[in-house]
Amino acid sequence: MKKFAAIALAATMALGLAGCGSSGSAQTSDTATAENPLVLTLAHGLSESHTVHIAMTEFAEKVEEGTNGRIKVEIYPNGQLGSENENMEQLMAGVISMTKISAPGLATYNEAYHTFGLPYIFDDTEDFYHKMDSQEMRDFFLSTEEDGFVTITYYTSGARSFYTKDTPIRTPDDLKGLKIRVQDMQSQTDMLEALGGTPVAMAYGDVYTSLQTGIIDGTENNETALTTGKHGEICKVFSMDQHAMIPDVLVMGADVWNRISPEDQQVILEAAYASTDSHKVAWDAAIEEAIQEAETQMGVTFIEDVDKEAFREATAGMIQEYCDRYPGVNDLLNTINSIE
Repeated sequence: MKKFAAIALAATMALGLAGCGSSGSAQTSDTATAENPLVLTLAHGLSESHTVHIAMTEFAEKVEEGTNGRIKVEIYPNGQLGSENENMEQLMAGVISMTKISAPGLATYNEAYHTFGLPYIFDDTEDFYHKMDSQEMRDFFLSTEEDGFVTITYYTSGARSFYTKDTPIRTPDDLKGLKIRVQDMQSQTDMLEALGGTPVAMAYGDVYTSLQTGIIDGTENNETALTTGKHGEICKVFSMDQHAMIPDVLVMGADVWNRISPEDQQVILEAAYASTDSHKVAWDAAIEEAIQEAETQMGVTFIEDVDKEAFREATAGMIQEYCDRYPGVNDLLNTINSIE
């Protein structure tokens, strides 16, 4: 029923967007006015309390302010228009203007985005921010018009680490024989197999019950999953191997982007970058709060003496395989590694 309602709403929007003052018409930002604005629809699956939704709300406000009301961003949260993949399909079809998606999800449209699902491509959080904020990365984000979209900015989703009911994961050997939930992405399945564990791909919403019933022995995510997902009620050992930093990205349809003047494009980009900076602060606070709550109220132990070099060595062959299989991955990794 929910999916049917989302499809119906998206279809209604598609019809509505064919009129004036909408992202689906031939209207450009040059012809838009405060009375007849260019409306950019942004759909995503997060709740209104999520730090990324709050950041995107700031983005929308800054776009409207920076264009004196000529461009407005209307946000549809909570999966109102469907799942993340459905939103991306709607964007490519011109039904919506923008969406938020986990970066590897764009690999369907541009193979270089497989890169963001690979382990240990960033040294740490500081390195992640430095390279993601670089001009080289921003140039890459805007280079995919021929693929039907451009990336406006990114939002951190933290460093992903392994956590289990009672087993510390200090080296890859500790994963042997363990069934670990991973995201339903080929790169994540390949990574866990390279580390010696048994990957079990499943939706995030199924993880708690699967941990509870023993279908899986552990999972991997950032620290907030312990509290918001209540995983810390079951998993008492969080090993900070920080194997992946997979960003969320804010994308816009290329046809919409090309109907926005260079001056207004710059306003949009500056608003997006400012929202990313604000999100970093909010995210750091959320991580700190989650760790404190997990330790003091849930009894979770955080393992810091992890042999990250052993994890890097175990996954080096997998990364090379992706470089060989996808030239775009090889090119983007070379770009990332060249950033000083």
